[in-house]
Amino acid sequence: MKESTNMRTGWKKIICLVLSLLLVSGLLSITLSRTALTVSRYQLTASKLTGPIRIVQLTDLHNSEFGEDNERLAARVAEQEPDLILVTGDLLNENEERTDIAVTLIRKLAEIAPVYVSFGNHEVGHERRFGTDLRALYTQAGARVLNDDWVDLTLKDQELRIGGIYGYCLPSKYRESRKSESAFLEEFQNTERTTLLLCHMPVCWIINGSLDGWDVDVVLSGHIHGGQVRLPLIGGLWAPDQGWFPGKSAGLYFSGDGERVMVLSRGLGNTDNVPRVNNIPEILVLDILPRE
Repeated sequence: MKESTNMRTGWKKIICLVLSLLLVSGLLSITLSRTALTVSRYQLTASKLTGPIRIVQLTDLHNSEFGEDNERLAARVAEQEPDLILVTGDLLNENEERTDIAVTLIRKLAEIAPVYVSFGNHEVGHERRFGTDLRALYTQAGARVLNDDWVDLTLKDQELRIGGIYGYCLPSKYRESRKSESAFLEEFQNTERTTLLLCHMPVCWIINGSLDGWDVDVVLSGHIHGGQVRLPLIGGLWAPDQGWFPGKSAGLYFSGDGERVMVLSRGLGNTDNVPRVNNIPEILVLDILPRE
């Protein structure tokens, strides 16, 4: 009887220890997923380039701060020595009137490299709720805002077209149902330059065939926060427009012929009641090299 009691006591201690370790591990993961920063690096080739360009993509800040006035975030970006900084929306929260965090970060980024910003759903919602002219604020802070427009530029002797659009960008076969988006994309793709498109919403590019339907070299997206909670060997738990276990929640996704790619960042922050778990905020570095 005494031996049996000791065995039960031993198992209880082991179970308590395991549960305690799981709790500590979970709390640590949540803390790191809110305060830490990681750099993810990807490399692509492009047939129209004759020299390399380096892009830093940031997305979904959601009024998060990494160090005072985001000094730590800006310093990590500067360490990457980017040629371009592309920001794909949701710098702020649509239900918070404050814009200072987003504006301060843009000012710091503009001291590092040219900054191009497109809107996410939270910029759109913020303007509707508070009447703020975010295009003007972001522009005054030093960014070029691309909201249903584009700019042609020469960077390091490379001819680029950088555009930004807020919308889903359905494939070209849906031209009649999405006339304004389709008109923009038809004009945007009509160039011999390497095309980079900032598009906050990723779902049509990776699920509905837009990478095959539009001739855009590189699409950069965010919005789904890497699935918010990331599980080992599985990836994201849930994503807007994709539902549970989306599979495609971060990384590179190619067109059928491998010629076009969507770059999907896990982003930096979140606004949901569910915290980021096992999902450290991401600075994405994309090196695009000439194709031999």
